[in-house]
Amino acid sequence: MKTLLKLTIAVGIILCLLAPWACISKGNTEGLTQDAWPMFHDDAEHTGVSGSTAPSTNRTLWTYTTGGKIFSSPAVANGVVYIGSFDDKIYAINALTGVTIWTFTTGGAIYSSPAVSDGVVYVGSSDHDVYALNASTGAQLWNFTTGREVFSSPTVADGTVYFGSDDDHIYALNAQTGELKWSYKTGDFVQSSPAVSGGRVYVSSNDTSIYTFNATNGKKLWTFKTGGHVVSSPSVADDVVYVGSYDNNTYALNAANGALIWNRTTDYDICMQSSPAVYDGLVYTGASRLFSFNYPQPKIPVQASIGDKVYALNATTGAFVWNYTTGGGVWSSPAISGSTVFVSSGDCKLYALNALTGKFQWSYKTNSTVYSSPAVVDGVVYFGSSDGNVYAIGLPIPTGNSGALTSTRLTVVAVLIVAFLALTIFLLILKRKRKHKMP
Repeated sequence: MKTLLKLTIAVGIILCLLAPWACISKGNTEGLTQDAWPMFHDDAEHTGVSGSTAPSTNRTLWTYTTGGKIFSSPAVANGVVYIGSFDDKIYAINALTGVTIWTFTTGGAIYSSPAVSDGVVYVGSSDHDVYALNASTGAQLWNFTTGREVFSSPTVADGTVYFGSDDDHIYALNAQTGELKWSYKTGDFVQSSPAVSGGRVYVSSNDTSIYTFNATNGKKLWTFKTGGHVVSSPSVADDVVYVGSYDNNTYALNAANGALIWNRTTDYDICMQSSPAVYDGLVYTGASRLFSFNYPQPKIPVQASIGDKVYALNATTGAFVWNYTTGGGVWSSPAISGSTVFVSSGDCKLYALNALTGKFQWSYKTNSTVYSSPAVVDGVVYFGSSDGNVYAIGLPIPTGNSGALTSTRLTVVAVLIVAFLALTIFLLILKRKRKHKMP
């Protein structure tokens, strides 16, 4: 009997030790809060705002090397980073560890940024196709062929995939089947990513115009003509469309009718290719001072002088609030997280700036020009570089006090507790019976 009592006490001690173990993260994606950045500039409106806490450090969490340059911007969903490369592949990478989950090879270099929705990854390729892939396995579900390269990043909203092509068209496809719903021919290539808001689709074309369509049937609602090429993707917030143009201007347009609310002109020969981010009354965008416009594939400027900038504008009036000068062209689109603006630059760096003042916080240097726009998820900023690497910078944020609860561990502890209680009750009953039998 004494031996059994000692055993029971020992089991109780073990259970006390196991209880904290049941609540500790297993060290994989279960240890994250499972925030997401599911498509270019985070959402269908392309506001570029993350719900995550901003990384406060430029500490490298991991790097991942692909077989080619990276212009594609990452999408992050369910603990997985999805990004394209010039080696013709789309990569799925564990967001916490940087380990390969799967790769899928297309027929051409990938400039397009993936979009993830309902367990499917959508991405364009310079082989003229848009692909739909199983997000867990990378298996191809369908593909849709356009007339030329697809550099535009797909946007998924209400069961429809919207994107542009260098065949001058904007397309809307059924997200499940890839069947064409509608298309519209503009006057030049469409490399911007469509923004979708309030039942309308907003997209830019190199023909100098911004177009707006009924999201369901593709009926053209209005157009707005700028003074230069428009590669910048529109952002929509509070019924206002914000977009940049090669005519040195950032525009704010009425989302319902396209009427000009304001435009802000920057210095001469400034290219506003960056797609604006909008948050808390401010519009953030990047600019590049160009000596020449050279159009390789894709058609982006490749020469810029020192003095290229990040701008913060008043969202209501367009007035300058602050600017920060980087060492190279800012072609990427800013990401906002808390009180920090993240933006990459042609000087090979990712910058973290104070969102209210533009004050420098920290930077991270890669080995080549950075065109990829950053994504901020679970306290980590992800982006690609022309050096062929994907970077994860910061410290991941765990859930709760110690990390994610694991159901398997809790089940084990629960079974042991039940067994412990049963054994204790049995011993108490047995002890009582033996006591009553004593003379």
